[in-house]
Amino acid sequence: MAVSYPLAKANRDQKPRENDWRLFLKLVPYARRHKGILSASIILLIPLSVAGAVQPLIIGQAISLLREEKTWSFLNNFSLSQGVNLLVGMLLLTILVRLIFASLQGYLVQRLGQEITAGIREDLFTHVSSLAARFFDRTPVGRLVTRLTSDVEALGDVFSTGAVGIISDIVYIVVILVTIFTMQWQLASMLVLMLLPVTGLIIYFQQRLREANYKSREELSKLNSMLQENITGINIVQLFRRERFNSSQFRSTNQDYVTEVNRTIFYDSAVSSTLEWIGFIAVAGVLALGGTLVLQDAVTFGTLSAFILYAQRLFEPLRQFADKFTLLQRGFTSIERISDIMSEPIEIRDPEESRAKRFSDVESNSQSSHRAGEIRFEHVWFSYKEGEYVLKDLHFTIRPGEKVAFVGPTGAGKTSVIRLLCRLYEPTKGRILVDGIDIRDLPQEELRSHIGVILQENFLFTGSVKDNITLGENYSFEKVKESAELTNVDDFINQLPQGYDTKLRGRGLNLSGGQRQLLAFARVAIREPRVLVLDEATASLDVATEALIQQALERLLEERTAIIIAHRLSTIRNVDRILVLKQGELLESGSHEQLLEQGGMYASLYQLQMMGSEQG
Repeated sequence: MAVSYPLAKANRDQKPRENDWRLFLKLVPYARRHKGILSASIILLIPLSVAGAVQPLIIGQAISLLREEKTWSFLNNFSLSQGVNLLVGMLLLTILVRLIFASLQGYLVQRLGQEITAGIREDLFTHVSSLAARFFDRTPVGRLVTRLTSDVEALGDVFSTGAVGIISDIVYIVVILVTIFTMQWQLASMLVLMLLPVTGLIIYFQQRLREANYKSREELSKLNSMLQENITGINIVQLFRRERFNSSQFRSTNQDYVTEVNRTIFYDSAVSSTLEWIGFIAVAGVLALGGTLVLQDAVTFGTLSAFILYAQRLFEPLRQFADKFTLLQRGFTSIERISDIMSEPIEIRDPEESRAKRFSDVESNSQSSHRAGEIRFEHVWFSYKEGEYVLKDLHFTIRPGEKVAFVGPTGAGKTSVIRLLCRLYEPTKGRILVDGIDIRDLPQEELRSHIGVILQENFLFTGSVKDNITLGENYSFEKVKESAELTNVDDFINQLPQGYDTKLRGRGLNLSGGQRQLLAFARVAIREPRVLVLDEATASLDVATEALIQQALERLLEERTAIIIAHRLSTIRNVDRILVLKQGELLESGSHEQLLEQGGMYASLYQLQMMGSEQG
């Protein structure tokens, strides 16, 4: 069943930049998962705004009271000192309310942001983990890391600090506008008119800042990709003395990133400075118009004082919006970039439950039980790039329990056969059947539990030796030890400092290459697959270790179908059949002796290797 992700675009083919509102709506489903926190944080905005809006009014009333001007009617019942003390108490109460509610609301919005970030990160990780190998062939690791880290972090701030903060500012502005219009409409109208040019400037700078942010994020991805590539390939960098050349490349990319970041700083500063001087103009305008009205006895001095404070507070949310504005633009840029990944199609999907097939269905049919482990390629074509076929009309059958080797020159398509069989890629044309079932009708978990693959270089995770054999599945320690003994790796594991509990560093770098390969054999043996695939699996082993593995393989291959890829033809002489590939086509098929008698490509390759070994 397909999983729907809110951040996925409806149509990847349409690349025009989406507007901010549509981008923001993509975050709404994540916020809905936490309605309680969102509702509480928004409700708290009302007492916060009201308390902030009445403070200038209270101060204005205090000034009017001291100047014996017209004040609130209930103050007439108190003496001057009592009235001032009452107003001071009211002011302190509003300060206390804002202090408590601001702290609580700040905690809630930050928590909301973290919950949204966690939800997006989980969806993004799940989606990336489901993408086909083709996506990773064309996408640098550093770019993906940037998406999963800094880009995702920016998204939580968009909704929490950004969106909720803007709602807070809007509510605050509305409460202030209602208050000042009830006090004096001429001064209030002047302040409102000053908001219009500010809005126009914000819209203009928004577009420029958005573009600059997008480019800076792209440059950051390039920077991270280059950094990851250089760290991963540090041995080659040092062996071939590329330090200076790579440093020059990194310096150039780094400077491009700094240039784009400077553009974002410029537009951000432009917004802040514009709001700053408009705020001062507003205060000056209030003084000019308000002073005239005071001289005409149209307003009191206390009202004018309150309006000066309101002018500052009315533009204060706009000044704060400059910071939120930068944050929002970074977030919207991140949404676009993450949407590009979330909208990547999952090419290899499990079939719907209603039509999914299982190997147990084959086993339950007595007429088909003898076919366990059969592999059939039916006119399979495959290309990594459109039109450039690496496999061409492959048609063959591997019988249950048969040991088959694929040989051929580099680029013949041997590894591509394995990738298609394990459904890391989909055939361009044709189909592949395992035990008579089209692999597209099998759940991926079912298929890959049926096929055990041992590569020339196997990846080990950070964790214990036992964890790297079980890979998170629930096997007993006895089962782990049994698989290690079967593959002759138990002795080597027991020699480690903590045995099966020995912690491995990243990629198992505290083990030798041969030891890492031995663990890969144990990892496959514990799963008891029906089909075993060996892709140059013993190429990195020394003679003594390879001898141990060959003994283990004899036991492991019993009653199992085996596919073996090996460049050393001497290691595959005893297989049942050899398939010879060249440029994606099947040229020859037969046993070792049969192919030598034919005198074709296999015989030529074998003779060349024998000559090389004799000369060595």
